[in-house]
Amino acid sequence: MWCYRGGSISAEPRINDRIRVPEVRLVGPSGEQVGIVPLAKALELAQEYDLDLVEVAANARPPVCKLMDYGKFKYESAMKAREARKNQAHTVIKEMKLRPKIDPHDYDTKKGHVVRFLKQGDKVKITIMFRGREQSRPELGFRLLQRLASDVEELGFIESNPKQDGRNMIMVLGPHKKKTEAMAEAREAQAARKAERQGYATEESADTAAEAPAEASSEA
Repeated sequence: MWCYRGGSISAEPRINDRIRVPEVRLVGPSGEQVGIVPLAKALELAQEYDLDLVEVAANARPPVCKLMDYGKFKYESAMKAREARKNQAHTVIKEMKLRPKIDPHDYDTKKGHVVRFLKQGDKVKITIMFRGREQSRPELGFRLLQRLASDVEELGFIESNPKQDGRNMIMVLGPHKKKTEAMAEAREAQAARKAERQGYATEESADTAAEAPAEASSEA
């Protein structure tokens, strides 16, 4: 009975003299199909091109190998994986707490925060906090939550309807746009603002340069 004893299975492909088959289906440096060739011939071509022979499909019959710069391939793959992790968006749930009898100014401030969170692609948990006799008037909290949802409906939707949770009433708003889309738009807006500032700076420099000869002429 076969038994695996220790050691980890490498995820690295076999390259060059680590490839142990009599023949391979060879793919050229530009992706062209060379065909089935003896392993010795494939290794010889790799040396001629100053490239590596890399096994890219070990389970094929015969295995598929490609001529490539393996060091460069690994570096580019690592950079792509790093960029993918960098751009990966994690949904964040922000929380905003309100009182059922909130005054107009505070309401506008809180709503502004909710708008900002939704624009960022984050979910927002809205909590209405009841105190004392307010607990006997849950309709006040319900109407406030409905009003807030209506005020920000262009940016978000009610993902979880208002529900009582002890002394609080909770509602969750979800953004219409995904986090990745919101991040992409934010980057585009930042780039546009930067380009606009650079444009203004260039125009000012040009105006200053145009005015300088005229001033010099008047002094003469």
